[in-house]
Amino acid sequence: MSKIALITDSTSDLNKEEVEKNNIHILPLRIIYKDREYIDRVNITPDEVYNNLSIEVPSTSLPSMEDIDKLFIKLEEEGYTHVIGTCISSGLSGTFNSINLISQQHPNITSHIFDSRSLTLGTGAIILECARMIELGKDFEEIVAKLPSIRNRIKVYYVVDTLAYLIKGGRIGKVSGTIGELFKIKPIISITEEGIYYTYEKVRGRNQSIARLIDIARVLLEQSNSKVWVLQGGAIVEGKALYESISKLPNLTETDFRDISPVMGVHTGPGLLGIVIMGEE
Repeated sequence: MSKIALITDSTSDLNKEEVEKNNIHILPLRIIYKDREYIDRVNITPDEVYNNLSIEVPSTSLPSMEDIDKLFIKLEEEGYTHVIGTCISSGLSGTFNSINLISQQHPNITSHIFDSRSLTLGTGAIILECARMIELGKDFEEIVAKLPSIRNRIKVYYVVDTLAYLIKGGRIGKVSGTIGELFKIKPIISITEEGIYYTYEKVRGRNQSIARLIDIARVLLEQSNSKVWVLQGGAIVEGKALYESISKLPNLTETDFRDISPVMGVHTGPGLLGIVIMGEE
């Protein structure tokens, strides 16, 4: 009998209940200050990151190779025969390459490490779909074959208060509009098919950018029934208002409101609002 383990990283923004219910193994990223280091979602919160940004902007690092190796050893000892893993886009982080490399050093487990080409619940939604298929009794090959089509049903859109943190962290991708910030241009940021950021649309002003997120959700929901996750980082009041607005849209099969991980907060700065939309098959 095969026994399938599910792996993702801490930026997938899964909650404790989802992780425990589906026995998902989380590899945490790190947040590094000059004199201290934190484990993402373990001993630091997004608000602690934001509150300290005026003093120091930390760096971030991948899950250590040692941690990844220890996880694979543990899975072997627990009798797992297969691993399905997905994590933050390889276009945004080296996490995918690290997990993939270590998986190849454990030939006793058949592994498929899948590039989500996404982030936050765009990644989390993929691993939750894998968990659902395992529960339905699907085998490893069936699940792996479905991963590209699952990824294609997921869209991510977000706005930030300033592009400064994306630029500083080297995560700007194909996002334009740095000069436009002088004119209060707020780009709606999405992710290309290659898994890097790009400007989906330019909108003038914060309020208009938030209204545009709602419009995008409405249009996509008109095309198919969908799950929608609303995300916030250092924008709790606006985030709750956005969630309330989106919760009223038709064709919504499920919705939830989440905080982004502390690591993501380092790269976006306070003021992030986003939506992740997953259309039904």
